[in-house]
Amino acid sequence: MSEPGRKLDTPSTRRTISFNLDSDVVGMYSERVARFLGTGRYLAIQTVIVIVWIALNLVAVTIRWDPYPFILLNLAFSTQAAYAAPLILLAQNRQENRDRVALEEDRLRAAQTKADTEFLARELAAVRIAVGDTVTRDYLRKELDDLLDELVERLATPGDDESAEGSSRRDRTR
Repeated sequence: MSEPGRKLDTPSTRRTISFNLDSDVVGMYSERVARFLGTGRYLAIQTVIVIVWIALNLVAVTIRWDPYPFILLNLAFSTQAAYAAPLILLAQNRQENRDRVALEEDRLRAAQTKADTEFLARELAAVRIAVGDTVTRDYLRKELDDLLDELVERLATPGDDESAEGSSRRDRTR
């Protein structure tokens, strides 16, 4: 029989359990694990665990859970290696991606710096050319001194004063 409120011409929808993992979160944790697996602290802890495991299985006769060939210990190492290798590879791939992005940003920054440097070089060349055409302070001072000397000479000559005054009066009236 059909469920109440459900039409017979529509297919039933099955609900499935979805298991979604964010790849960035998995990658972040895998990098942490990979960093830890590459430390001396991890190697020291693993060495102590192996020594205690072997010692307990050889000495404590009543609690032997993994006799001499230590098959359970080998299984533990195999499982650890089976997970460690992909985690380390995932961490390396993420590091490669970060390095690639950083390299591209460095290239863009270098290209922008080169363009800015070329622009500034052109601007500096233009300023040098413009400064070459401008009057320097020493040149202006010399010209003003020459003009002042000429003016003093004119004022010192008595006959030229009247004609100079007359011409300047004529210029003002025009």
